Amino acid sequence: MLKYILQRSALALAVAFVVSFATFMLLNYSVDPATAMAGEDATPEVIEQIRQAYGFDRPVMVRYLEWLSGVVRGDFGESYYWNTTVAALVLDRAPVTITLALSALLVTIVIAVPLGAFAALRPNSWIDRFALTFAVSAQAIPNFWLGLMLIILLGVMFPVLPISGDSTWQHFVMPAFVLGASSVPAVMRLTRTGLIEVMESDYIRTAKAKGYRGYALLHRHAMRNAILPVVSVLAVQLGQKFGGSVITETVFAINGLGRLALQSILGSDIPTVQMLIFIFALTFVLMNLLADLLNAALDPRIRIS
Repeated sequence: MLKYILQRSALALAVAFVVSFATFMLLNYSVDPATAMAGEDATPEVIEQIRQAYGFDRPVMVRYLEWLSGVVRGDFGESYYWNTTVAALVLDRAPVTITLALSALLVTIVIAVPLGAFAALRPNSWIDRFALTFAVSAQAIPNFWLGLMLIILLGVMFPVLPISGDSTWQHFVMPAFVLGASSVPAVMRLTRTGLIEVMESDYIRTAKAKGYRGYALLHRHAMRNAILPVVSVLAVQLGQKFGGSVITETVFAINGLGRLALQSILGSDIPTVQMLIFIFALTFVLMNLLADLLNAALDPRIRIS
């Protein structure tokens, strides 16, 4: 098990390093940081002064190594747009995005897993057709449209929930549902498919012969083996919630990392954008690593292979 953990951890670190390098190069070659800081009306003399003052005249590889060494030490650089440290911005906004992502994941689990289980227990029944129809419909609805419809319905026509902000738990109800609904189709279909395959196994037929039915059959025998692919998808979906929160946080005016990323892009704040992309990518990689480790713990055959 230790060897498996070390191998997967090394691969995760390598992916994170490649992502940080590619992001840094793309951001610094796609736009001139000095010009972005100075503004469109700045004179060449002012742009050159900024370039020398911030070290933009040095080779980009040297600046990347300095940035990487700073990240290792916990120094994420200075924000040009917000006039503060990037670390302070991230620490201030991260709890909001983490709360939103975990709430959205809970919404996904509460809706998708029971729906997939009911559909698997009654294949080709009305509930199975309803679940598949719901999955297709949920996958076709954009997050921003669903968010706007909920704002109109639950915030304007029937004002039962706040439509913007993040000061109370009520502010997270609609955003969590919007962000979590996008993951329901994949998780529901995997749960349904996995359970249908497991329910046809010999040991399930033996359990039925012993009198197990319904929830007892699912809980004691079927769910453990059927849940393996679902665990992987849920971990990946949690990583996607961080990067995918940009639209949801913007629609509901939530001051999290997603909205910070959009504001930094509009303000050409390269250090903040660079760090946020790295955080989103690192979170995604770590969630994939967590999924691999959970699957290995649930199924020893994975560790052997």
